[in-house]
Parts: sequence; structure tokens; C-alpha cells
Amino acid sequence: MSALPLSLYVHFPWCVRKCPYCDFNSHPAKGPLPEDTYVEQLLRDLDADLVLADGRAIGTIFLGGGTPSLFSGRAIATLLDGVRARATLATGVEITLEANPGAIDEAHFVAYRSAGVNRLSIGAQSFDATQLRALGRIHEPGDIERAFAAATRAGFERVNLDLMHGLPGQSAGDAREDLERAIALGPSHLSWYQLTIEPRTEFALHPPTLPGEDALEAIECAGFDLLASAGYERYEVSAFARCGHRAQHNVNYWTFGDYIGIGAGAHGKVTLDSTIVRTKKPPAPSRYLGTDAHALRDTMPIDDDALAGEFMLNALRLIDGVEPALFEARTGRSIETIEPTWRRLRELGLMRADRLAVTATGLRYLDSVVSEFL
Repeated sequence: MSALPLSLYVHFPWCVRKCPYCDFNSHPAKGPLPEDTYVEQLLRDLDADLVLADGRAIGTIFLGGGTPSLFSGRAIATLLDGVRARATLATGVEITLEANPGAIDEAHFVAYRSAGVNRLSIGAQSFDATQLRALGRIHEPGDIERAFAAATRAGFERVNLDLMHGLPGQSAGDAREDLERAIALGPSHLSWYQLTIEPRTEFALHPPTLPGEDALEAIECAGFDLLASAGYERYEVSAFARCGHRAQHNVNYWTFGDYIGIGAGAHGKVTLDSTIVRTKKPPAPSRYLGTDAHALRDTMPIDDDALAGEFMLNALRLIDGVEPALFEARTGRSIETIEPTWRRLRELGLMRADRLAVTATGLRYLDSVVSEFL
């Protein structure tokens, strides 16, 4: 296989408090964060993982969590300077940092921009104060507007807002009001996704009452129309962008590119010759910090029987899907591997004939379509 595009994911495992819907590897901070120690270990982790890059340039970097914006601008600058000293970055590399509106100020944004971060993803979730409290968020609606304005003053032109829908007791009108307030800020990108109850979360133990299927359909239909009329293109199931502002890091995931994952609980996916492997790091911050960097990585080859399903699980999230040739380029397997299933789904009107993509009907039943390949 030819060289695949490569990204870098960096995980920051701490947050102010754990949200009841969150199933990410996040841990409430107890006392001052070990910024210097953690950044030093991240760079040692990267040193050990660069063998997986095989000389490729890094095209995108994503600083996620947890709450990366709990870290100072100085710490982020040290990290990114260390990455630049160790690896080749592609021209125009996209560097995204996730920020919590309740754990940020303008000085942080200025420092992040100076460090080289050129894209922000702000976790708004809702503009309704009651919903924010139900979701366990530490910010108020006004904090979102202030954070966005501060990001703009700091020079960020690429800003994503994360927004949920299908919240407890939410009507189509409530969801529309959330979207209208988000759109009024003028972000270049919106992630608008449905709240789901994940296992091993507080919401799984004490489930809230969520809107039913009919209410969700009304919310989504109204929301999709509003986003389209405001100039946002839906290019992935829950991602909407203005022209030229797609999230390149996430596009690399969805098109089955490679990515190195460093940090507590970080996952990666890399192609080594003809073998595709997944990597993971210890999730507990104390264990991550206390382990020799060369012993951090657990590596698991993706079984041939699972490879096609993993590719399709990602690619079919894209509204326009991918060219069939990309399946062969990214998996090293013939398109004949999936042709019988693809043909059957075409005959049912659920997939397109010209691309590995679902039809409008297939999009409504995406989980069922994907399951056919798993």
C-alpha cells in the first residue's frame, strides 16, 4: 500500500468534573495539574511512537480530552515545540485544541494561538441554562458567547462549536433556538449530534427521559434545514461546515487514514507494511506517568475479517462516502471483498452504485447498513 496520510492525537485526561453523559477517558482534577511532568511524558511517548510514522509528515494534530484548555499556553507551546523538533509537519498543518467555555480566558486563547494552535473546538453543548445543569456542564450560556468572542479577538478564524440535541425534554423549538444562537456567532464549523446514553456513565445508571423517535425526527429535520439555509454543508453524519472549513483531522479518521495516539488512554491506528494495527496507552494518568515510555504501547493487529467492517464503519459516516478505489488503497484488500454486500444494499436502495456511500434512505438506517459489513 502507498503511504497513508498521518495524524497525531494527543489526549489530556483531566477535567473539572465528569459529565454524566461522558464515556471518554476523563478524570476530575484533584489539585494542581502535573503540567510539566505530563508534557515531558507525552514527548517521550511520541519519541517511542515515531517509528510508526515511517518518515511520514504529520498532516493534522488534535489536542483532545478531557479538557486540554486546563493546560496553560506555556505547556501547550512546550508540547508543540517538542513535536516540531521530533517530527515533520506538513505545510498548512491543522492543529486543533478542545476548549471548555467554563475553563478558559482570552489570555489562554492568545497563548494557544501563539503556540501554533490554529483551530479551536469549543464544547458548548447547549445554550439553555437548565440543560447545561442537567448535562453537568460547568459553564453558563453567556460563557459560550464570551469564549467565542475571545477566540475571535485572539485571531482564530477556524472555530467549531459542539452542540447536542435530543436532550431531556427538548422540543424541536428548543433545539432550533440552540442552533440559532450557535449560528448567530458565525462559527466556521458546527458539530451537532444527538445525546446518546453510553454504558458506564452516570446517565446509564440514572437514565433521563429523552425525546422519542417522532420528536427526534422533527428536531433533526428542522435543524438540517436551518443549518443548510445558514450556509453549512452537512458532510458527515453530525458535522456541518462552511466552505473550506471541514475538520481535516476527523476527515482522516473517516477515510481510514493513519494516526498516532499519545497520552493517557490515547488510541492510534497505523499501517505497517501490509498489516494494520491499533494501539492504545494506559488510561489511568498515574499509570501512564509511571510507565517507561517504550512500554506504554499495546499493539493489536486488525483481523482480516474485521478490516472491511472497520473501513465501512468510518467511510459511510461521510455524506458523499468515498471512491471504491479508496477501499483498496487504505485496506490493501480487493473491492471484491465487499462487493456482494454492496450489491445487495444497492438493490435495496440503501447504497449508491457509483461510490461507497449511502443513499438518503440509507442514511436514515445507517446503523443497519453498517452492520451488514461487520
